[in-house]
Amino acid sequence: MLPFKERTWLISLLIASLFLYLIFLGNSPLRDWDEGTYAIVARDIYRTGNWLYPTSQGEPFLLKPPLLLWLIAGCYQIGGVAEFTTRLPGALLTALSVPLLYSLGRLVFQENLPALFSALVYLTMLPVVRHGRLAMLDGMTTCFFLLLLYCLVRTRTYRKYALGIGFCLGLITLTKGIIVLLLGGIAVFFLVVNRQLGLFTNPYLWIGMVFGSLPAIAWYFAQWQHYGNTFLQVHFQSQSFDRLGKAVEGNGGPPWYYLMELLKYSFPWLLFLPGGLAKALKNRQTTWGSLVLIGFGVYFVTISLMGTKLPWYIFPVYPFLALAIGVNFSDIWQKEDFKSRFWSVFFAFIAVAALGGCGYFMMVNPQPVLIFMSIVLSITMGVSAWLVKKSDHQFIPVLLAGMYLVLALLMSSQSWIWELNEAFPVKPVASLIRSNLSPGTKVYTSFAYSRPSLDFYSDCQIIAADLPTLRKMWVNKSYLLLDDKTLHNINLPNIKIVGTVKEFTLIAPPI
Repeated sequence: MLPFKERTWLISLLIASLFLYLIFLGNSPLRDWDEGTYAIVARDIYRTGNWLYPTSQGEPFLLKPPLLLWLIAGCYQIGGVAEFTTRLPGALLTALSVPLLYSLGRLVFQENLPALFSALVYLTMLPVVRHGRLAMLDGMTTCFFLLLLYCLVRTRTYRKYALGIGFCLGLITLTKGIIVLLLGGIAVFFLVVNRQLGLFTNPYLWIGMVFGSLPAIAWYFAQWQHYGNTFLQVHFQSQSFDRLGKAVEGNGGPPWYYLMELLKYSFPWLLFLPGGLAKALKNRQTTWGSLVLIGFGVYFVTISLMGTKLPWYIFPVYPFLALAIGVNFSDIWQKEDFKSRFWSVFFAFIAVAALGGCGYFMMVNPQPVLIFMSIVLSITMGVSAWLVKKSDHQFIPVLLAGMYLVLALLMSSQSWIWELNEAFPVKPVASLIRSNLSPGTKVYTSFAYSRPSLDFYSDCQIIAADLPTLRKMWVNKSYLLLDDKTLHNINLPNIKIVGTVKEFTLIAPPI
């Protein structure tokens, strides 16, 4: 039985994280690429009942393991096909990782304060909340990884927790495939450094490994039996191993790509990371110090050396950053006096910048919630700057509470998925297509690339094509979706316009 104080914090963290991750979860359209793709596949499972061999609009889907797809399809059966039900499984599991990180922190720190600060920092990290709310694999994977680490540390006193290690590895495999090799390698490295080699003689570990891996092994074997070497080529080579050495689908970047991601999205917490990492290095012989250094160092270096770079690949780094920052906050909290002019100046600068953001939103994007968010951010940073100047450690709860409120306001707005502004809004165009064409119809578009979210909302296949291909497909009795410029230049005789919305026109094939 957990102590009352620890149970209280666990429940409080769970409630706070569920609120932040579920508030207005379905208020924005699905994003390209992952969200739209997973929604299409899950809807196919929901409609056809084909849970073993997932398809995307009738074609085999060989890219990813099925766990998230199964969970989304299950939500569709309960609550219907919608943005909320699409994002719900990933958001719930990512929210659970907050109290889970607190529990892990309690084990490795063996005290409450740094564990609590770590969980609260993790709760209020913008990239964690934003990507965790999306229908993506990374929040789920990180949740299972944290549970694995918790079970690993817990086995020091309760041997039966070793069962959970194997089951967590199986869940990671069914969620994101071969990343289990990297995360499992980190766990083994941590195990060796902490001299827990006796775990390998624990029978519960091997029982968990056998039964935990059976579902994943069975699913992979079924795919290989059904699709043969095509599955191995697509799932393992094209979608996994190729990403190590080259930029798949043009998603490349320099080795410092993820360092820039940290610099862009991890403030204000990044200010306190150097101090936390220095403390971890100084305490590298301790459980928490080795965990932070191994988890952060091995994972960060590995993804930085990969050829393919995508922003969400960095997700599993954030719990280790939160642990480092949490222990730094704990030390600051317990000091009678501390000084940092830089922190004070930085917070004051952000306070002024937030006021500028408030003016920008008032003139360019007048959403009241964003205006209020900017005001809250400015007040939070201004008060924090004043408290730091006074060497008052109360700036820590002010920062935590203020950032939580800022994130809650951002998630309540229509702007928390800012990538939606990179291309045309899909819903009006999809509505035009869906109201005039049968589900599954192939439509060729002049837009530069195909968009899975448009396919999902229109319930048709929208295929990007160049001008000669568009002419050819129209002659071959296909529908065209043309932007205004292409419509003017394509020179097709006797065009029959089905409808027009935004800058796009739907053209019927010749009779």
